[in-house]
Amino acid sequence: MLDHLKNKRVVVAMSGGVDSSIAAALLVEKGCEVIGITIKTHNFEDVGGNFAQESSCCSIDGINDAKLVASKLGFPHYVLDFSKEFRKEVIDNFIKEYLSGNTPNPCVICNRTIKWEALIRKALSLGADYIATGHFAKIRYDETSKRYILSRGKDILKDQSYALWGLTQDSLSRTIFPLSDYTKSEVRELASKFGLNNATKGESFEICFIPDDDYGRFLKEQNPDIVNKLEGGSFILDGKVVGKHKGYPFYTIGQRKGLGIVLGEPVYVSKIDANANIIYLGREVDLFHRGLIARDVNLIAVDNLKNGMRVNAKVRYKDEGSEAFAVETEPGKLQVVFDKPKRAITPGQSVVLYYKDDVVGGGIIDKVIE
Repeated sequence: MLDHLKNKRVVVAMSGGVDSSIAAALLVEKGCEVIGITIKTHNFEDVGGNFAQESSCCSIDGINDAKLVASKLGFPHYVLDFSKEFRKEVIDNFIKEYLSGNTPNPCVICNRTIKWEALIRKALSLGADYIATGHFAKIRYDETSKRYILSRGKDILKDQSYALWGLTQDSLSRTIFPLSDYTKSEVRELASKFGLNNATKGESFEICFIPDDDYGRFLKEQNPDIVNKLEGGSFILDGKVVGKHKGYPFYTIGQRKGLGIVLGEPVYVSKIDANANIIYLGREVDLFHRGLIARDVNLIAVDNLKNGMRVNAKVRYKDEGSEAFAVETEPGKLQVVFDKPKRAITPGQSVVLYYKDDVVGGGIIDKVIE
């Protein structure tokens, strides 16, 4: 699969984890001129949290692990400080979305603007032909449509195509996914074969700039004056005030636990009104809606959806997906209507459209259709 890359210069984005390490190892094995780069996304003193247990993709431990792998495999490794760009594109967006009553997915924004667009610019300045990452996904060029197509990887349980819907045609054309035909277990076996120190290293699931996984703490520290003013807004159920909340940014659609009130029956966050500082509660049935409107849309498999298309749509990473009809209502906007009502559609999260295993495109959920 990688034979055509012999003697090509490839920049590999290295987190220090086993996946990106094996991506680099496979490229070295195929005769590529590999340059390892780890992106520094933030200054630890600026984000708070438990530094001692900080283990995310951009941590100090991650940087050291990446350097050890590069040294063992015999290629140079550098650390690039993208903290200013990351603050502007990812962290500020994350805060803005929460203060708008949404629940953002910062990894999607980071993938598009930092791990691809900014890294590709750097790679080109180094004379590289491609960048490579350890994502479990596939890319191919379709001669009929003349487009690069993003698809699910071999390991469906680890597939990461959902978080990559924002990649442009230019980014896809310069990207290699060496792990596209491997499963996670096969990757760990390869790590042992190559004798890498991180063969059994665990995975990080927290947001990289919130190492303690406490986004409430992060929001309070970043915006103490604004957030404190939001405490004491109303919980409303069946049109009646049933309690006071601690600030709407600290809740998300579908949330049941941690509401701080007891009503004698299970209730969930069904709607967040940021302008009025109100959180509406409902029963399970109130979490289901027939569709959504998405913004900031990026299409991959097609150049437009003006005539609409039958798709399988996912509204969160672990969502199995549901059959739906998607149509482009105006440039950059999509309407997605599900065959059956969909549970907990959450503004700020991503909707990703699939046709079989191919990513048709995606966007940020802006509002639900009742």
